[in-house]
Amino acid sequence: MTMPSWNADRYLRHADHRLRPFTDLIARVPDLPARPDGGPPRVVDLGCGPGNATALLAERWPTAHVTGHDTSPEMLDRARRHAGPTPGGGRIDFALGDLRSWEPAEPCELIVSNAALHWVPDHAGLFDRWTRHLVPGGVLAFQVPGNFEAPSHRLLRELTDTPRWRTRLAGLPTRRDAVLPAVVYLDRLTALGCAADVWETTYAQLLTGEDPVLDWMRGTALRPVLTALDDAPEDREAFLADYRSSLRDAYPPGLHGTPFPFRRVFAVARKPADPV
Repeated sequence: MTMPSWNADRYLRHADHRLRPFTDLIARVPDLPARPDGGPPRVVDLGCGPGNATALLAERWPTAHVTGHDTSPEMLDRARRHAGPTPGGGRIDFALGDLRSWEPAEPCELIVSNAALHWVPDHAGLFDRWTRHLVPGGVLAFQVPGNFEAPSHRLLRELTDTPRWRTRLAGLPTRRDAVLPAVVYLDRLTALGCAADVWETTYAQLLTGEDPVLDWMRGTALRPVLTALDDAPEDREAFLADYRSSLRDAYPPGLHGTPFPFRRVFAVARKPADPV
């Protein structure tokens, strides 16, 4: 399967709505353990995208050395606008890297992944390796979209499975099992010995503009489809026309905008500290 191309400008068009789950996530992260050598905490953002969330990590932990990793050169080009020394004495940098194979140069106080794990099949199998890269008392925190049964995602799956598109778009990551139930994440993390805090939130978002749900989807879940149809502009527009029509029926605009409920699943897991 061809990896989707990413457009940072389009993704950031809904930056306020996309950032809110991240700010809610890091608000629940407890104090990080102090490094024995007194050095700055090491914070890693796996699947950092355009870097706007990574910058918030440096605001929350001003002295930290924060590194963002992503597989998309397009996203990293935008993210590097946030790179460099931070006002609190820390620094931010970015590197091309795949969270499936990521290995740190040194143990970390905090590993974060924001709206990225649903792109990785069997991502819960990575938790064991990641927690082994945490210092005692370190934290793994992530949030993932849990909207795969919503009309926006269900209609996308149904359209890609119609006779016209089934062969052309086979294997694209539009599956409904991309994210596990919250209780499964709780079980996986506690089985690793972590103290886990797992919860769900549905955001009642109000989107504005023409076909705002389509615009939202073009920044994320629709990217693999658009990439697969890049070489056939007429087919691409035909697909978008059908999908647009379905979304208009499913999400009618209201007086002040288009209501777009979006469920998210969160987890904050703390590794046990060394025994005294």
